[in-house]
Amino acid sequence: MAGSAHEIVEKNTGLLVVFIMVAISFATLVEIVPLMYQKDLNNPVPSMKPWSALEMEGRDIYIREGCHVCHTQMVRPLRAEVERYGPYSRAGESTWDHPFLWGSKRTGPDLARVGGRYSDDWQRQHLINPRSLVPESVMPAYPWLAETTLDGEQTAAKLNLFKTRFGLPYSDTQIELAKDEVQGKTELDALVAYLQQLGHAMKGQR
Repeated sequence: MAGSAHEIVEKNTGLLVVFIMVAISFATLVEIVPLMYQKDLNNPVPSMKPWSALEMEGRDIYIREGCHVCHTQMVRPLRAEVERYGPYSRAGESTWDHPFLWGSKRTGPDLARVGGRYSDDWQRQHLINPRSLVPESVMPAYPWLAETTLDGEQTAAKLNLFKTRFGLPYSDTQIELAKDEVQGKTELDALVAYLQQLGHAMKGQR
């Protein structure tokens, strides 16, 4: 009887698809639903600080220029990766990221722990002309970032959006002063500021 039931399902394409979908749906629920209730996956790590106004602008430039396409921000829990990049990435580090920037493709190195690894001057030179510092680099140059000045007109609105919609703990004063903080700075300044804060929430941890 069991054999005939198995044969019926196996020979009925529609029925087989239904059972496959049920199995996949059940497995997905079992894997995902418990994660939704784990506090360490849904709350920011305790040492995290929201991006400054300049760092927020830098993050938008990072996304606009497609940096996240070639650079991940996700150190995997493998010995070789931890030894090279530092502590493996925790979900709580990305609680405030919208969109998420983890990724899986590494044309360039992972940047999750790059903050403070190089000086500001090194980062600026590397963005303007990567091959002047890393001859074998295939990264494109971004000289125009040093020539484009920020006006800060939308910065306060960005911080307010992340506060009201995503729960970042910005104060009213931080939002009010956002325009003044970025006005007159270059896009290069902003991008370097964003890169230099990456990974600081996990400093000293292994």
